[in-house]
Amino acid sequence: MTAANTKIRFKQQVRTWAEKLDVKVVWLGVRPMSNKWASCSTEGHLNFNAELLGMDEKVWDYVIVHELLHFFVPNHGKLWKSLMRAHLGEYEPCEAELKKMANGLQYKSTA
Repeated sequence: MTAANTKIRFKQQVRTWAEKLDVKVVWLGVRPMSNKWASCSTEGHLNFNAELLGMDEKVWDYVIVHELLHFFVPNHGKLWKSLMRAHLGEYEPCEAELKKMANGLQYKSTA
């Protein structure tokens, strides 16, 4: 699959999750990011690190849902964790994989 096709598939996955979670996405970008996996704004702007395109789709879902839930819960407290578990089940392996990669690449958390 080409890089362009992977990017299209990733964006479709974002839109699918946004619809499930009732989040209005105003702008969606996939671009190189130097210190995080994703970011969102209260205006509905989402940016995802282009390096995610080379990762497993379970990791995509983790990062996508992680960001979309921040439209409702701005922190990583009990409510956020409960919502993550409700939508993804056991999400910790994906979180651990990203943290491991982040340590090698000097990335921050996915938040």
